[in-house]
Amino acid sequence: MKNLFILSFLALLLGCTEVHITKPISEINEESLKERLTQLSARAASMVKDFPIDSNRIPRALEADGSLMASTSRDWTSGFYAGTLWSLYRFGGDESLRQAAEKWTAFEEKEKWDTHTHDLGFKLYCSFGEAYKTKPSQHYKDVLIQAAQTLSRRYHPTVGAIRSWDFNREIWQFPVIIDNMMNLELLFEAAELSGDSVFYNIAYQHALTTLDNHFRADYSSYHVIDYDTLSGGIRNRHTHQGASHESAWSRGQAWGLYGFTMAYRATKDPRFLEQAQAIAHFFFEHPNQPEDGIPYWDFNAPNIPDAYRDASAAAVAASGLVELSVHDPDNRDTYLNWADTVLKTLSSPEYQAKTPPFLLKHSVGNFPAGAEVDVPIVYADYYYVEALLRRLAVEQNRFPI
Repeated sequence: MKNLFILSFLALLLGCTEVHITKPISEINEESLKERLTQLSARAASMVKDFPIDSNRIPRALEADGSLMASTSRDWTSGFYAGTLWSLYRFGGDESLRQAAEKWTAFEEKEKWDTHTHDLGFKLYCSFGEAYKTKPSQHYKDVLIQAAQTLSRRYHPTVGAIRSWDFNREIWQFPVIIDNMMNLELLFEAAELSGDSVFYNIAYQHALTTLDNHFRADYSSYHVIDYDTLSGGIRNRHTHQGASHESAWSRGQAWGLYGFTMAYRATKDPRFLEQAQAIAHFFFEHPNQPEDGIPYWDFNAPNIPDAYRDASAAAVAASGLVELSVHDPDNRDTYLNWADTVLKTLSSPEYQAKTPPFLLKHSVGNFPAGAEVDVPIVYADYYYVEALLRRLAVEQNRFPI
């Protein structure tokens, strides 16, 4: 441990853009988790020093040629980089991470007024939410509440859900995607911060609607459900990023696992816990799930076992599993064993990125569109760090973090 600190410090002094991680985690315990988070903090600190803070170049992914794919705050992924920096600062206290996190977070504030997206949770809860968790302030609180008010305007009472996308209007009337479960955390948090039950009620009903309509009998998930706004009935069950309309897109499964676990935490509705449990078993007991815990980009991808893996789906699922282990103590060991398998694999040299400012490689964004295939993607980093921090919190009996 001491030697790792020295190596990280020397790398910073020498102006290196990264600290190589070559030693895999052989066992998940408090010491190994602290060691890995220390390494990641040092890597992030060495990167922020040389990575320009630019509102037009928020890290999203790498292009196929290795160049940076950047975004503005309008992009749904724009809050993850700041959130990762906040999380690592909360762990290690490196002031350079805090300073960078504050500057990247500030770019997100105007998104609290954006009525054209359902992804205000991803953009603002993963940035301002992490900031508020780390350094509570009235300003951060006000931003989160305003974002929740803006997001609530996309709720349709007849459908009982928040509209996801505004494009493809010639195909979908009121599309709701499984990803949208993740944005409910902003609403649940805003209800706590403001005392306004409207946020809670909208999030609760959206989760119930998703529970009723998004899943097949085997607990695999449809990606997109298109609703009729007059009747509230289902018009179509589609995919947008999966292999086919009837396939199980792996990140969609991870969103569901994480989302229903979070919804149970907020509501204590046992139906949400049962759903999270069932999705977890589908994910990790599926015959096409590799032994190392990193799923193919779709559980029904046509060229398995040669299909691309998705580290981002694995990271999201691992983070959700660690929380699920807290809510379901009877199956705690099963969930933690699955999560530990994922974390060991993601922490191996095979999955550690070497190009700043990313931490992980081998993620898949949208395979059917040929977009972000087998590259580092910023949200994989965010949920990987979160999963490690959650796992450490469980080891220290102090969950939630």
